[in-house]
Amino acid sequence: MVTALIHSSLDPAGVAIRSAIDDLIKERGGFAWPLISDGVIFHETEGRLIYERKLDRRVRADRIIFLSRHTSVRPEPVLTVHVTGNFREASYGGEPEELPAADPAMMQAVLRNLIRYAPDGYRAAYEVTHHGPTDLVTPSFFVEIGSTEVEWRDGNAARAVAESVLMAEPGDAIPLVGFGGTHYAVRQTAIAAETRGAFGHIAHSREAAGMTPEMLGQMIERTGAVAGYIDRKAVSGTEADQIAHLLKEAGLPVLAEGMLREMGDLPWKTWCRASELAEAIAYGSLIKNHGLREERNLTTVSIPDELLAEALRGHEEEFISLLNGITPCIRIASEGRAALSTFIGYEEDGSQLASDLITLCVQQITKHYLSVVEGDRLIIRRDRFDPEKARMLGVPAGSLFGRLASGHSVTVEGRVVRPEMVNSCVMREIIIPGLERYT
Repeated sequence: MVTALIHSSLDPAGVAIRSAIDDLIKERGGFAWPLISDGVIFHETEGRLIYERKLDRRVRADRIIFLSRHTSVRPEPVLTVHVTGNFREASYGGEPEELPAADPAMMQAVLRNLIRYAPDGYRAAYEVTHHGPTDLVTPSFFVEIGSTEVEWRDGNAARAVAESVLMAEPGDAIPLVGFGGTHYAVRQTAIAAETRGAFGHIAHSREAAGMTPEMLGQMIERTGAVAGYIDRKAVSGTEADQIAHLLKEAGLPVLAEGMLREMGDLPWKTWCRASELAEAIAYGSLIKNHGLREERNLTTVSIPDELLAEALRGHEEEFISLLNGITPCIRIASEGRAALSTFIGYEEDGSQLASDLITLCVQQITKHYLSVVEGDRLIIRRDRFDPEKARMLGVPAGSLFGRLASGHSVTVEGRVVRPEMVNSCVMREIIIPGLERYT
């Protein structure tokens, strides 16, 4: 894929970045850099980049990266990436209500490098979609140094940007459109830095508030987005709901930050299939990935609900952490329940997953409770606080009941009442065919 690196002779930051690129190529050789290996075209313009028109007709490439300066009403040292476009009027180049093609995976790769290489005192961030040019069919984005003459001419900043561009290698990104936030898209930056979520067009909160189906359609098409993200802390509840409705009408799901983190390395199509399976089991449920990484056929695996309930009782976090050590699976959480008794796994691993889940449940129960296995019967004995026994021993209802229930002795009228004196034995039996195989 051939990349065109374009800067303006009028722009001190663009000139500095181009010079730093030349220096790095001389120092290490051209093919030491991933970007150079794929092919690069260098192009210098004489005017301001934001006012360029039909540039990709003149510079033939598969991708365009503009090397530029960034200005701000609140200057600070910053390295940024963003795609261009105008949601409304064209105050700084381009056409009104026009968005060009974005390059989310490459932008994410450059952003991560900017975070890695940023000199002391600088921060790296996405910017929301803004300014021209807007007529580009070739995927493009700006990478910039901001925000004053001092930073534009800073050799360390220029070298950091140059290295970030030359070292950029797109990964298995999930292309997203974003809504809400300030100019420096804080949440979107964190998501791209820490998950596979890669943003193309991002609408500032003020633009998100007036989003139309037509503009949303442009955002999705020009990004190649498969989902949307809404920064719900940056827009009102009504606005967030309107955007979510527009996305649903366009056939795109809304992904929360937690979902992107849960997804891990699981391919997008497989994640979507898992979500469909979970939704069929429990509407509105959440899926939690425990080790699935490949695009393979999925199946559901169910275990006895009462067995899972006993394994989770009082030791929920421990059980969930142990899921990471068995056959890879997806846990379904719903309505306050950390795990439903149906799990999702790879089709060919179904039998092994069922065995692992039952074994894990039995191990947890036998570890934490008095229990015995007799054939296919798991018999669990549990001591439970009995209020009636406590009253018979003169313990008044209230805080002393709580202390006894939590396993502490109490003193009543000079007499010590121990927990075992006020407990009743509760027996529970669970039938699991072939149980002895799991112990």
